[in-house]
Amino acid sequence: MRKLYFLLPGTDGKFACGGLWAELKTVNLAQQVCSADVVTYRQRETDKLFIDDLLHEKNLDNVIFVISWGFDIAQLVTKLKRYHVVYHAHSAGYPFSLPASIPIITVSRNTMGYWGQKSPNSLIYYLPNQIGNEFKNLYIERDIDVLVQARKSSEYLIKELIPALQKQCNVCIVDSYVEDLAGLFNRAKVYLYDSADYWAQQRVSEGFGLQPMEAIACGCYVFSSINGGLSDYLDPGFNCHKIAGYSQEYDIKRIMKVIESSAPFAVSEYFLAEYRTENIIRRFHVIFDELNDFFDHKMHHPSNIKSLTRTRVMKLIVQNMYGKLRKKFF
Repeated sequence: MRKLYFLLPGTDGKFACGGLWAELKTVNLAQQVCSADVVTYRQRETDKLFIDDLLHEKNLDNVIFVISWGFDIAQLVTKLKRYHVVYHAHSAGYPFSLPASIPIITVSRNTMGYWGQKSPNSLIYYLPNQIGNEFKNLYIERDIDVLVQARKSSEYLIKELIPALQKQCNVCIVDSYVEDLAGLFNRAKVYLYDSADYWAQQRVSEGFGLQPMEAIACGCYVFSSINGGLSDYLDPGFNCHKIAGYSQEYDIKRIMKVIESSAPFAVSEYFLAEYRTENIIRRFHVIFDELNDFFDHKMHHPSNIKSLTRTRVMKLIVQNMYGKLRKKFF
């Protein structure tokens, strides 16, 4: 069984973000299934392996490199073309393609569908992000009416909706790292999340959207955008409300109605089970076994299925048009 090396540009400072925390969580889960370590490739860190040092080793057939940092993927694929590589896909829409020799593990079905179309000859798997067991309803007093995190929030949310809500209720805006996010969610009645503008500017998709799921698990009523990976689990009218719905007045009306209701949002553990540790580890076992089998096969057999390149797509379109014309006139 091969060892997994998760490649990250770094694990602190300027690299700190939700994607990094999610990938480090995945490393911790992987270590419960197989041997796994973090390898950095932009900055050297005293307690981590560095990619250039590792590649000096003569035989790396018994390792799998897991790459995930979207904007670095093209360079990493070139650097690691001689080795076994897996792409752990969070967001979709980055301007690169992947050869069939690189399996893809996606964190959402939304991203899985994207790669299923873009890279139809690759092995593709679904491994959702983890929702920690600390995210649960503690049934404590909720002294915050509306909670919103400034990062990734839309201009509409920050400059229009929130100022209007502040005139009617207690709004808490978080603009820095929160040590006990589960505790904060348990103090809030409503959580607002609107990331569509942010990801449109980045020109890639929302990979998963951990915060709305974590807020739901803690008993918050969630008003959210439904872009990208959020569409995996958010179901307006059933487990959330769609934010930015038609008008500011209509948003305020719906939010205030929820605030004035007495009970926290009730979510079944069945709904959350897909994202809890036990299920992810079960899926990891299956995926890891298949990856080992695939890389054993790849070492002795080349890929021989035609790639869906732009040229081939155009050829197929022309062939289809010619076939229709032939039936019509001959």
